Amino acid sequence: MNAPLARFIALYQQLDKQQLYRLPEVYAEQVIFIDPAHRIEGLTALTDYFAALYQRLADCRFEITSQQQQGREAWISWVMTLSHPRLAAGQPVRVEGATHLEFDAADKVCLHRDYFDLGAMLYEQLPLLGPVVRTIKGRLGT
Repeated sequence: MNAPLARFIALYQQLDKQQLYRLPEVYAEQVIFIDPAHRIEGLTALTDYFAALYQRLADCRFEITSQQQQGREAWISWVMTLSHPRLAAGQPVRVEGATHLEFDAADKVCLHRDYFDLGAMLYEQLPLLGPVVRTIKGRLGT
């Protein structure tokens, strides 16, 4: 595995609110971060986003299930297990996803794009909305 990708994976497997100071080890100053709910530009904004996110989470862990890299691009498949007091009555929620990364000439991540089912992570876990979303998905056959 390529050293920049290995560094990125190692950081994410240890990431919590005490490790956020390490984000500059893997992210470029002008990083663009995209997920199903956000588009964040710049390392400062990304650090602030993660700080707010980890403040609300009881726990968040990533299990990397596969990775591939070709040149300056990489793909990672993962399972995220998170606990939030307002989701699933505080019980752990598992979400499968994938991340597309692009590295700059300094081997820092300049583009980070996450793909995952926002409904499975969030909407299905809410007390009132969850049953409705699960019923709709069941009728659609997903």
